[in-house]
Amino acid sequence: MRCDPRFSRVREVFERHLADGEELGAAFAVFLDGEPVVDLWGGVADRHSGRPWAEDTPAFAYSCTKAVTATVLLQLAERGLVDVSAPVADVWPEFAAEGKAGVTVEHLLTHAAGLPVVEDPVPVEEFGDHAAIAARLAGQRPLWEPGTAHGYHALSYGFLVGEVVRRVTGKTVGELVAAEIAGPLGLDLWVGAPDPVIARAARLTAATGTPEGRRDAPATDPAPRPAAPATDPPVTGTDSSVTGTDAPVVGTASGEGSGEGNGEGNGDGGAFGLMARAVRDPDSLMNRALGNPSMQRLKGGANHPAVMRAGWPAAGVVTTARALAGFYRSLLAGDVLRPGTLHDALRPRVSGPDRVLYVDSSFGLGYMRPAMTFFVPSATAFGHTGLGGFLGLGDPEHGLAVGYVMNRMAGAVSGSLRAYRLTEAVYQSLRP
Repeated sequence: MRCDPRFSRVREVFERHLADGEELGAAFAVFLDGEPVVDLWGGVADRHSGRPWAEDTPAFAYSCTKAVTATVLLQLAERGLVDVSAPVADVWPEFAAEGKAGVTVEHLLTHAAGLPVVEDPVPVEEFGDHAAIAARLAGQRPLWEPGTAHGYHALSYGFLVGEVVRRVTGKTVGELVAAEIAGPLGLDLWVGAPDPVIARAARLTAATGTPEGRRDAPATDPAPRPAAPATDPPVTGTDSSVTGTDAPVVGTASGEGSGEGNGEGNGDGGAFGLMARAVRDPDSLMNRALGNPSMQRLKGGANHPAVMRAGWPAAGVVTTARALAGFYRSLLAGDVLRPGTLHDALRPRVSGPDRVLYVDSSFGLGYMRPAMTFFVPSATAFGHTGLGGFLGLGDPEHGLAVGYVMNRMAGAVSGSLRAYRLTEAVYQSLRP
């Protein structure tokens, strides 16, 4: 493991999480101005076998995928193959059905297309057929007028953006990630992992309770019942049955889900109250958006090889912390996108109440910007979270690139602060 002495407090936080039982296994990596300064790993990758978390242990990082997928599309835009301001139907004619002729590629990237839900249940045999799932979305009518509001397209984002990519190039997002990003940069990052990678990946575990009384949640557990409202969807099962898709993780610097910034915290009031009730309602827009296609239909959920192979462009990345941080390092260095392209992509296009998550969210072109759904210590940070607490982050002003992966997934706001504590320690280490 590597930790520059300037970042010793980061190592202290990481080791405390392991010692206190908040982590089962995890890894955290940081680049500063392109140089590696933190590269930590520890704990257990598979609680059943006791397999230790190794230097190269990857994990399924859910919606951290979305930023990678956005980058693939932006590369195509740089080459003049896609116009993000143009209608999707220009490259995908069938998409114009049901009043969607004016929906633009930018609407897809900013969760403003009004298509957060795949309405018809997706059968297991279709999990690997991205075009078939996209065709389902092409036949749907938007739930709101595109461009007038935004709401987290938890899974549909990937099938929509991915189909634009496929129509233009004939290739999947995963194939382009391998050829244009991960391969050339030497990153252990896959959107659709090969079997040897799946074999050594961490096994995810859904957990409930306090660090002292932490237990694996039985398969019959209902949605989490946190003291503070949760933004994660219901996560049920043991590590052989991790289910759900993913929603962003929120938290506060105080370590409490207090709703800092809008005065609306615990209880039934405000956006957090609406969100908490939506988590418990299987027919809510939130759970409908998060639950189809449903990983729960496969034994082991996200641990099932079919899910890791599928390479869903919204929730399909398998990566190490070092590679996830390396992806953001390369973005900041101009190795993946031109600086001007990235700068424009980071400009917030939508901000405010999220139609699906209720709390405020903010997005540039596919990248999260600081908001209650991307609670970070810096206003200049961007990136994406993943279910349970995964985090990928870049910060052009501070020259930081961060990656955090683990296998003890949090189902509540209060348990999702591990990434925040670690990242906060990084920023504190930069101060004199």
